[in-house]
Amino acid sequence: MVELRDALSQIAEIRQQMARGQIFRGYRSATSAFSGVMAVVTGIVQAVLLSDVVGRPVAFVMLWIGAAVVCLMVAGVEMVLRRRRSRSEEKEGVQRQLTLVAVEQFVPALVAGGLMAWVFCEFLSEHAWMLPGIWMVIFALGVFASARLLPREVFAVAGFYLLAGVVVLVLSRRPEWAFSPWLMAGTFGIGQSAAAVILYLRLERTRER
Repeated sequence: MVELRDALSQIAEIRQQMARGQIFRGYRSATSAFSGVMAVVTGIVQAVLLSDVVGRPVAFVMLWIGAAVVCLMVAGVEMVLRRRRSRSEEKEGVQRQLTLVAVEQFVPALVAGGLMAWVFCEFLSEHAWMLPGIWMVIFALGVFASARLLPREVFAVAGFYLLAGVVVLVLSRRPEWAFSPWLMAGTFGIGQSAAAVILYLRLERTRER
């Protein structure tokens, strides 16, 4: 029994190493594009409904976290449906392992972003204007971590988010730019649209051929 467990453990480790050496196809251009559109829509909603965001940082946080949750749900449902359509049991096993590796790499960034939102809203509300830039930097780190499983061009997207986060932190010190919906909408709209183009050209279109 012990030998059987050791053998199964070794097989799992081998499969995980194989997964790390392959390209993850779980992220799709359609869901990335959807998240970019969602960012723009959320920016418009904020501009129309939350004119006094400086005095209501919690409303700003809830709005953008809600948008992020919707995007995550759409991406998750798309992954599940596509995996069910997979006919190859061996391929499905590798893709499942790839999905776990991708989630392990990106989840810490999501948790960190959520924790930062809670800390600033609960204890540092007077400095909550820093959140948009901090979110972008944290998101960049998540993309950098996941980029090893994706086309190399994704590193440029991660670099864009990192640079944008620094710029937004500097700009947000000015009252007229603090909590700007256009900084959030523009950054995530451009970044996710670029990711969608890369995923389509490097993964989906080549596969169609």
